[in-house]
Amino acid sequence: MGVVALILGHSGAGKSTSLRNFEPDEVAVLNVAGKRMPFRRKLPSIEHAGYPEILDALGRNTRRAYVIDDANYLMQFANFAKAREKGYDKFVGFALDFETMLRRAAMTDDDTIVYIMMHPDYDESGRMKPKTVGKMLDNQLTIEGLVPIVLVAYGDESGYHFQTNDPMGVAKSPDGMFEGAVVPNDLKAVDSAIREFWGMKPTLDGDAE
Repeated sequence: MGVVALILGHSGAGKSTSLRNFEPDEVAVLNVAGKRMPFRRKLPSIEHAGYPEILDALGRNTRRAYVIDDANYLMQFANFAKAREKGYDKFVGFALDFETMLRRAAMTDDDTIVYIMMHPDYDESGRMKPKTVGKMLDNQLTIEGLVPIVLVAYGDESGYHFQTNDPMGVAKSPDGMFEGAVVPNDLKAVDSAIREFWGMKPTLDGDAE
């Protein structure tokens, strides 16, 4: 069983930038929006990835780290494609497709981590949650409840960061996995911390984490 980690952050909060320290053969990026990475290093990427490409890549499981970037657009693009259709059934389809992807990510092997990057939204009480389409995922599934790690990306005058825990918010991680409630937005360092905590193999055989 693989590890699924959710990375939430507004546009410009440093989610994609956090990939900058991965080597090209360590990670595969499933780039839903097809936008360029905000750094010079070239990482292997499937551009404009949809559910078929994502499910195929996770099923083959040839890497130990995957990033599904801008995953919320899987639902938003599907919603635009069916904008003229009436009725509730299309929203059920959006939810089922996304839930299938989450299950496939969790079914990767024991040394694989799948990072799902999404924009946030807020519920009626003002609490942050993943941005979705329709209410089925929020009311009947609760995406953040299915994963053991939720990091919130944000920036301030001191730079860009990941919040790893917030008792009053959505950020969470196992006690002792990270050195504090806030860490630099370096996803490679995050990946190493997760692997060390759970005794997972490094991204590449022969590497020391």
